[in-house]
Amino acid sequence: MVRVGPHWDVVRAPEALGGRALELLGGASGAVIADYNLMYWLIRPGSAQYWRRIRQVQTLGTGRVETSYIGVPPIDRISGPYLHWRVPLGPGRYLTDANRLREALARAVVAELGIDAEADR
Repeated sequence: MVRVGPHWDVVRAPEALGGRALELLGGASGAVIADYNLMYWLIRPGSAQYWRRIRQVQTLGTGRVETSYIGVPPIDRISGPYLHWRVPLGPGRYLTDANRLREALARAVVAELGIDAEADR
């Protein structure tokens, strides 16, 4: 388990939404961790701190009261359903741009769930 926040924050989404977001991001996605039915994108610390909430999507890390930890798989574990890299780390493929990710996830919610992406506040 690795603490979220010092080096990167995390955006967590269910696999169905995450898979659609990955398609929309194409080569613009950074590394992605998967664990059973969840996907985790690594993003720059604080870059999602002021996002409007997206249905079924959580941000973890900077600006949160609670401390969060996530499992990080060994670099060579690239299949699962257990903890693995859905998009492996690589040169130039580490953090995902938070704004692009938010847009892709919002579009994925509309496509997969047929509802407005932003949660009621």
